[in-house]
Amino acid sequence: MTARIYRPARTAMQSGNAKTKEWVLDFEPEQPRVVEPLMGWTSSGDMKQQLRLFFQTKEEAIAYCEREGIAYQVFDSAVPSRRPRIAYADNFAAGRRDAWTH
Repeated sequence: MTARIYRPARTAMQSGNAKTKEWVLDFEPEQPRVVEPLMGWTSSGDMKQQLRLFFQTKEEAIAYCEREGIAYQVFDSAVPSRRPRIAYADNFAAGRRDAWTH
């Protein structure tokens, strides 16, 4: 049973930083998912796939895993580089960084 500790990324439809500040502890699947022949539903006997724990810091998540004796992997997320907002009026500013071409 191995746990993954990571910070979730923003979704494609998300413009804010909601739900990206907490650290998440997920368990990797121990058994593969199986398709039931009668109804065609996907199921698994592994109950830890449904468990997701949230922590304020990475250190709290690591301390929990060490206290409970859970093997873990930490995945650090890259911090996105933000471009400064540029207004349309900045195209006509006197101190423009690019030379005016026309």
